[in-house]
Amino acid sequence: MPEFKNAMEVFKLLDKSNCRKCNETTCLAFASKVFLGQKPLDLCPVLEASVVEEYRDRAPKALPGENELNRVMRELKTRLADCDLEDAARRTGGAYDGGWLTLRILGKPFAINNQGMFRTDLHINPWIVIPVLTYVLECHGDPITGHWSPFRELDRGREKNALFVQRGETPLKKLADTYPGLFEDLVDMFSGKTLDRQYESDISLVLYPLPMLPMLICYWRPEDGMASDLNLFFDRSADQNGGSPTIFSLTTGLVQMFEKFALTHGVKGD
Repeated sequence: MPEFKNAMEVFKLLDKSNCRKCNETTCLAFASKVFLGQKPLDLCPVLEASVVEEYRDRAPKALPGENELNRVMRELKTRLADCDLEDAARRTGGAYDGGWLTLRILGKPFAINNQGMFRTDLHINPWIVIPVLTYVLECHGDPITGHWSPFRELDRGREKNALFVQRGETPLKKLADTYPGLFEDLVDMFSGKTLDRQYESDISLVLYPLPMLPMLICYWRPEDGMASDLNLFFDRSADQNGGSPTIFSLTTGLVQMFEKFALTHGVKGD
């Protein structure tokens, strides 16, 4: 069964009593948390068990907590110990030297060895390290095609697209709305490349979060009473070079990185 399309689909299931037994001030607030994957549906004490069971699989899973992230990291590092990093360099578009595989993340070097140690000047978080490790282990090295697809068209992307929009495209759009110079800074700081208008967008920018996983950002400025818009696209080779789970985690991490970058350094046009 597909995920909820919006919070109102969850809200329609509730009794609208605003009883606060779920520790939210209103039923609508609770519905929003369920839609975003921040609370399970069965926290509503009023819903009948049959309703909870029927709709349980439609709620997006919450982002894993610190313990789960650490567990995933340990598993990936265990697999990395047996990985041929010299071969991985050929698959991933990296370079191998002296036991270290070096990749370019947003144009910046990120070096890793078989013990899972890494060296980089980037401000990183688990949402970036985990997809990088997964990329090293699973990237096939298929050639980049130059043809773009939205996240929902990737393998297994449709089932997680609503969550991708909520945790990737929406906060990045908000950041672009707040800081008009964001894209200029992404070009300067992270080796971004502007393109001629793609899909009639006002700004079209390509970033390389990983060498074989380029990302196209298309942004439409607000105009004539219409709100701004932002969409992310990925090369059609993405399914072979990382896949939607890696892209979802990587995009989440990049948005957090860009938010901290904007707060710490400021952006042009602020």
